[in-house]
Amino acid sequence: MNAIADTPTALLASPTEAAQAAEAMLLERYDFVPLDEAEQVIALGGDGFLLQTLHEMLSRERICPVFGMNRGTVGFLMNEWRLDGLNDRIRGARAFSVAPLKMVAETVSGERFVHHAINEVSLLRETRQTAWLEVSVNGRVVLPELVCDGVLVATPAGSTAYNLSAQGPILPLGSNLVALTPISPFRPRRWRGALIPDELKILVRVLDATKRPVSAVADQYEVRDVCTVEVLVDRTQTLTLLFDPEHALDERITMEQFEV
Repeated sequence: MNAIADTPTALLASPTEAAQAAEAMLLERYDFVPLDEAEQVIALGGDGFLLQTLHEMLSRERICPVFGMNRGTVGFLMNEWRLDGLNDRIRGARAFSVAPLKMVAETVSGERFVHHAINEVSLLRETRQTAWLEVSVNGRVVLPELVCDGVLVATPAGSTAYNLSAQGPILPLGSNLVALTPISPFRPRRWRGALIPDELKILVRVLDATKRPVSAVADQYEVRDVCTVEVLVDRTQTLTLLFDPEHALDERITMEQFEV
């Protein structure tokens, strides 16, 4: 069997039938090492599994580059699945660095939670009552009262996901911006979001957290009954995604602007 581009490589697969079948084929052809010995990772699955893998990287002492191959549905963040030519693909892959968001959420009961997000941090109403939120940027109140279903902060990598569905802008990689996008805003009626330099801190305060409870979600991690949520880009941890040159992430994000 062959090593992957002469670099110790771990193979991770989602539990779906398609991903498990692909894993079995790769294991027959290539040498892989356990994750704690790896210098790079191949992930088989969909976008959700890739996000899960990236979060696992954040919990490790050594963060490895990840080359994803799509064995899911949409696969926006994934390369095409192919069994052949994997060594050449890895050697020729383009690397993209992604800085995650760091969410610091405090609950009504005084608990404090810290989670990271690759795509977005979203605040969502928990009941039929609309959320009443105050939004500050770098200590300055920019929206004294936002009445809405919620609000989200999206990275460029995540700007084509939930953010785009909420009518938020698509952000090119390397733009050094995050999107602050309301979800079904009622007041102020004309506010449709903002672009924020990614070195600034965003603080959202829930104005009536008891009567109008709000949850905060960093990718798949949810914290319920929050009273304040701080969001900032965490430059201390950088993730690396590997892409085939013809399917590079920056080009995919750019071309999403022309989808109709």
